[in-house]
Amino acid sequence: MPFRKSQRFRADEWMDDPAADQAELERSLVFIRRVNTRFGYTRATIGHLDRFASKWEKGRPIRILDVATGSADVPLAVLNWAERRGYDVRIVGLDLHQKTVDAARRAAAAAGIAESKLSIVQGDATSLPFDAGSFDYAMTSMFLHHLDEDVVVKVLREMDRVSARGVIVADLLRRRRAYAWITLFTLAAGPMVRHDARASVAQAFTREEIEALRDRAGVEYATYFEKFGHRFVLAGEKLR
Repeated sequence: MPFRKSQRFRADEWMDDPAADQAELERSLVFIRRVNTRFGYTRATIGHLDRFASKWEKGRPIRILDVATGSADVPLAVLNWAERRGYDVRIVGLDLHQKTVDAARRAAAAAGIAESKLSIVQGDATSLPFDAGSFDYAMTSMFLHHLDEDVVVKVLREMDRVSARGVIVADLLRRRRAYAWITLFTLAAGPMVRHDARASVAQAFTREEIEALRDRAGVEYATYFEKFGHRFVLAGEKLR
């Protein structure tokens, strides 16, 4: 898999194929969950929710949309945090592919989460099937690097449209060290994980690129934060 620090190298990730082998897809989703947990990537998203929570009204449900939810590991972690903190958080996880939606539903059921707390739906991130302001927040993790630049702008605009309060966007940074690290880290993994991990870094964004796309989408209120492990978060609340 080629890598250029100066330019994105676009490549299809195998897990995005609707015809992907179910067992390989499940293994890839498990790998993503482990990486997010082990290196604190999910905690980075929760940290921003914790920051926003200081303004939440007592007893008012907080509605969150998780775009490209994957195996729903981020919503499950958010719900665990919310329960510990005493917040009434309700999440809708959205994904494009039916196989991934099915995997997320199984994960939610295995965790004993009621559908009233976490519901999983199939839908297109570029045309979200929700009215404007349907949610307090829209979040996504490890999704934007899968997309062409113009599509990233569409997704960010849609997230902004359906969220009344703000957005949280977490993803990779394109760096040589990140590419070398993920290549070594996945040597013993399955073929889908090895391919997609390297493809992800090769087509990730730099800070300058993602900030430019953010501004094109009109979500300048989302501030750039750099995180451990060659990750970034765009997070912010709208002026109210």
